[in-house]
Amino acid sequence: QVQLVESGGGLVQAGGSLRLSCAASGSISSINAMGWYRQAPGKQRELVAVMDSGDTTNYADSVKGRFTISRDNDKNTVYLQMNSLKPEDTDVYLCNARIVARLRYDYWGQGTRVTVSS
Repeated sequence: QVQLVESGGGLVQAGGSLRLSCAASGSISSINAMGWYRQAPGKQRELVAVMDSGDTTNYADSVKGRFTISRDNDKNTVYLQMNSLKPEDTDVYLCNARIVARLRYDYWGQGTRVTVSS
């Protein structure tokens, strides 16, 4: 089991920055990848950024060059630095931890809301 707690969302003007944090606890050593997704009401959840245990990262095309995922292993925390924010980045952002054993297990945080005003 993995528990995830996000923080750092809020209201920001277009062009501004926010940093999201996701603190993990539980079976941390089993985690293969951690990432951030976002979801708007009535829409499908979409990948924003992901980092695997080998530090390989992957980003959605819409955020490349603006968002950066990183982690602090000592704090068991993953971050999403979001720069040059746009109104279309407004969403609920959810932290994900994935464990791949015989099956794939996905754990989710409660979500943090990001609102970008124009």
